Amino acid sequence: MASRRFWAELKSSEFAALDPNSTVAILPVAATEQHGPHLPVLTDTAIGEGLIKTVLARLPDDLGVLVLPTQTIGKSDEHLRSPGTITHSADNLVRIWVEIGEGVHRAGLRKMVIANSHGGNIDVIGIVARDLRVRLGMLVVTTQWRRFGLPAGLYSEFDLVHGIHAGDIETSLMLHFRPDLVDMSKAKLLPSKAAEMEKSYKHLRPIGQHGFGWIAQDLNPDGAVGDASAATAEKGRLTAEHQADGFIALLRDVARFPLRELA
Repeated sequence: MASRRFWAELKSSEFAALDPNSTVAILPVAATEQHGPHLPVLTDTAIGEGLIKTVLARLPDDLGVLVLPTQTIGKSDEHLRSPGTITHSADNLVRIWVEIGEGVHRAGLRKMVIANSHGGNIDVIGIVARDLRVRLGMLVVTTQWRRFGLPAGLYSEFDLVHGIHAGDIETSLMLHFRPDLVDMSKAKLLPSKAAEMEKSYKHLRPIGQHGFGWIAQDLNPDGAVGDASAATAEKGRLTAEHQADGFIALLRDVARFPLRELA
């Protein structure tokens, strides 16, 4: 495995030496979209890239990974009412990210992890992973950073359940990664319509087992939810390290999985 960790830093001649059975390509996918009154539109990108940086700083030398260029524009049509949001259609994203996977395959690799830092991309990356498996026989794993959990005791129950956009968790991560872009004078508690619906409806929710298609303003007029005023850089650091360790464990699983076990 080359000592460099970023795909674009390798020379074309170096890819032939990579072990397709153990080398894992990582595709970070993010977004450029509004994040309330206190965070910038690059929040999902900054968090995704910051978490990758944290992973690489803690990554064991024996794990062979190559990080592909971050995809900074995702599917963000739920935020289109807010200026600064840029989105691709789902069809365009599927085509673009499948074609990136095809490039990974042409380079001789067969394993890829799509590391997603924006909820609106979840359905898209599932389609991409299945397409690359069906047509090219690749092992493509999709994950969200939040799926690795959060350190116990850091966040309120409200933010753990409802703070999905620009709340305490994302604001804390931004205070850790990019404090220069956070305006804490505008950070506040932003309630979620989803919490109100729990009191009135047995199953119906914007998000969850029986969710409906929503836009950000359905949850809160400010387009954000959660208690951003509770955020701290220390919470962000602890969260980043916790999620990075979970991601490294996933990378180790993917690296050791025998491709021959796929049908």
